[in-house]
Amino acid sequence: MHGWGTVTMRASETRRLITPRAAPLSDFALLLRRLHIDGPLLLVLMLICAFGLIILYSAVGESNRLLLNQAIRLGIAFVAMLIVAQLPPDFLRRWTPWGFAAGLVLLVLVLFKGEVVQGARRWLDMGIRFQPSEAMKLGVPMMAAWFLHERTIPPKLRVIAMIAVMIAVPTILIARQPDLGTSLLIAVSGIIVIVLAGMSLRLMLGLGIAAIPGAFLLWNFMKDYQKQRVLTLLNPDSDPLGAGYNIIQSKIAIGSGGLFGKGWTNGSQAQLEFLPERHTDFIFAVLGEEFGLLGVLALLVLYMIVIGRGLFIAVQAHDTYSRLLAGSISLTFMVYVFVNTAMVTGLIPVVGVPLPLVSFGGTSMVTLMAGFGILMSIHTHRKLLPH
Repeated sequence: MHGWGTVTMRASETRRLITPRAAPLSDFALLLRRLHIDGPLLLVLMLICAFGLIILYSAVGESNRLLLNQAIRLGIAFVAMLIVAQLPPDFLRRWTPWGFAAGLVLLVLVLFKGEVVQGARRWLDMGIRFQPSEAMKLGVPMMAAWFLHERTIPPKLRVIAMIAVMIAVPTILIARQPDLGTSLLIAVSGIIVIVLAGMSLRLMLGLGIAAIPGAFLLWNFMKDYQKQRVLTLLNPDSDPLGAGYNIIQSKIAIGSGGLFGKGWTNGSQAQLEFLPERHTDFIFAVLGEEFGLLGVLALLVLYMIVIGRGLFIAVQAHDTYSRLLAGSISLTFMVYVFVNTAMVTGLIPVVGVPLPLVSFGGTSMVTLMAGFGILMSIHTHRKLLPH
């Protein structure tokens, strides 16, 4: 029987045996590393965008012009992602307060000098026509994460109250445009940061109870068309040719798709133009009708992979700012997906939230991709701890 002395190895020899030798990186992997691009996240985002272009081609009536416009916007969005990915998290953190302040100034300008489109004042034309509210989808969680970076975690009630004010100011400014859907999503992105920072369950329950009378108060400030959307959710058949038309047609489209769908460009509700806003807010219904349940599940799986990768990046981050910001971006993206799909299937009121990376649009897509650029920056600029 061998004694311990005969099987003892030097530490360096043992490490050589149990530590796998790093495989040489391919030229493509080296390029991604130099560009601070996260390969797995980039791959899934490209798959979603490609799938989205296929769905959109049918939704826009097989219009090559509109499809080309969307492809160009996607290209611009990917360029924005690449640019943001080059900015180190420390740089983003230092400039966060200035960016947040600039966003508030732009929101104030919208109220006085913004362009009115379909009864809402949401756009600014400063050589480039854009919605400042889109920038605050990143500005609010970045500011909340910045404020918590050098403070005790979990935050005390006084700190939470100060962050709540930071969230409330842009939320109210956007709600006055009016854009209730975007304002609520921006509020959620900031609240997610507070929750991730370790808000106590007792406090969350207390705020949830306090939100009940707050909802009744909000009802008094809502526009008539916003109230009508809530009432339509409760009973869409009360006005099938008016307020309930959109959601009824959407349900018909999704339900008629079955398991495998009617086939690409063969959806009757979409192609015969029964389905309104089929290339923007209700494009999920086109997916359900033409690709069926399997197509819907395929897209949702891709979305879940993106969210999972974002949360993995958040866990791997080495400072409070990066962790909270990455977690908020990932979970807020999940909220966008949920809100659109729930809206189209009649689970929540119609709030005008597009399906991420699939619906026809420009500003929102650039904002989303910039957020993914931040995730890539956090992951690729992190300081690896020595083994």
